[in-house]
Amino acid sequence: MLAGPEDIRIHRRGAARGASHEDGAGRPAAGGDRRRGAGGARVSGPLEGVRVLDLSRLLPGGYCSLLLADYGADVLKVEDTALGDYIRWAPPHHAGADPSAASARFLSLNRGKRSIRLNLKVSDGQEVLIRLVREHDVLLESFRPGVLDRLGVGYAQLREENPALVYCAITGYGQHGPDRGRAGHDMNYLARGGLLGLTGERDGPPVLPAGQVADLGGGALMAAFGILAALHERERSGVGQLVDVSMTRGAQSWLAMVAARFFADGAVPRRGELELAGGLACYRPYACADGWVTLGALEAKFWRALCAGLGREDLLDRQMDPAVVGELEPVFAARTRAEWAAFDDAHGCCVEPVLDLDEALARSPEAVVEVDQPGAAAPVRLLGPPVVLSRTPADGTRPGPALGADTDAVLAALGYDAAAVGRLKAAGAVAGPGGVPEGSFLA
Repeated sequence: MLAGPEDIRIHRRGAARGASHEDGAGRPAAGGDRRRGAGGARVSGPLEGVRVLDLSRLLPGGYCSLLLADYGADVLKVEDTALGDYIRWAPPHHAGADPSAASARFLSLNRGKRSIRLNLKVSDGQEVLIRLVREHDVLLESFRPGVLDRLGVGYAQLREENPALVYCAITGYGQHGPDRGRAGHDMNYLARGGLLGLTGERDGPPVLPAGQVADLGGGALMAAFGILAALHERERSGVGQLVDVSMTRGAQSWLAMVAARFFADGAVPRRGELELAGGLACYRPYACADGWVTLGALEAKFWRALCAGLGREDLLDRQMDPAVVGELEPVFAARTRAEWAAFDDAHGCCVEPVLDLDEALARSPEAVVEVDQPGAAAPVRLLGPPVVLSRTPADGTRPGPALGADTDAVLAALGYDAAAVGRLKAAGAVAGPGGVPEGSFLA
C-alpha cells in the first residue's frame, strides 16, 4: 500500500533548530532545518546579497527567479497595478490565505519573494523602476522584444542608470531575427525547435511531455544559468550585460547529440526511430499487467542480466533488433509493476515502474517542503529546491507574497516619504495590497 499525501514526510522551516547541518559524509543531515548550521546558527544562502527585480509572469521567469530566491537571492516581483502575475488566480486555492496569494500554482513558483505594484505605462511608475534598477543586480523580464524599450525602460536605457545591471530577457524566439515578435507557448517552441516532432511512437502523433520542457528547460534553467554566468563575469569586469534567452533555442539545445549526428551523416531522424526515443527494444516503456514499466538495459551487461533472468538467452545477440519489441511485449504484459520491481531487485537490469504522481511523491518525501503561508488553514506542501548543497543549502519554506504586499516598504527604502507615496498611489503609478479586482488565470 502506497503512502497517502498525509504520510509524505516534509521539510518545514524552524524544525530541529539545533540539529547539525551536515552528516559525517558532507551531506545535509537528515531532518532538521536545512538553513541552520551547528548550534542553530543561520546559514547564508549561496546567492545571499544578489538582488533581483522580476518583471516576468507565469512559468518561465517565475521558475527562474524561484531558483534564485530559494538559494538566497532577494527577489522583488514587479507587478502591474491591476491583476499582477496571472498565475496568482490559478486554481486550486488554499483556504484562508490572502486571495492574491492563495493559489497553489502561484506559491509553487513564488515562495520566498516580495511584491511591489507599479504602473510602467506612466512616467512616475517608470521613475520608481529606474530607482530600483540603480540598487539591484539583476532584472528579469519576459515581455515580447521591444515592449519595455517603447516604455523607456528597456535594456539600453536601464544600463545607463546601472552599468553593472545583468538584464535577462526570456522570449519565445530571442531578441533578434524574423520571429522575435511571434507569440507562442511551450508546445509551439518544442514544435519549432524539432523536439516535439521526434517525441512519440513511429507512425503515431507527436506526444506532449507532462512537464513544460521549453518553458523550464529551455527558458527558466537557461536564464538562471545565463544570469549566474553574467554575474560571475561581472566580478572581473565590473560591467553587466544582456542575457538573451530564446526558449525555442534553449529547448533545441537538448537535441545536441541528435543534431550532431544529423550534421555528420545527413540522415534526418524520424519519430520513434531514435535509439533513446523508442527505436530500441532494450530502451523503451512496455505495458505490464497493471500499468507500465520502463526498460533501460542499454549497456550489454544489463541486457545480459535481463535475458538471463527471463531465461531468454536466444535474445542475447538481438539487443539492437527492433523486432524484439514484439517478442518482449507479451513477456512484460504477464507481470505486474511490483513483480517487475522484484525482478529488477534480483537481476539488476534497469527495470522501473511508471509511477503516478502520488506514488512518485510517496517514494521521495525529501523532495517535499511545507510553507506556513499567512492565513492558510493548513501548511502548504510544495516541491522543494532540487539541488542539494552541503554547506549553504537552499530554503524553500518561506511564504509567497500577497499582491503589492511590499510596495510601501520598498518605496520607503528608496527614499519616498509617506506624502510622496500617497501621491504616487493617487496618480495610479503604484498600488499597495488590497483593492484587487477578482482575477482570472486566463485574463
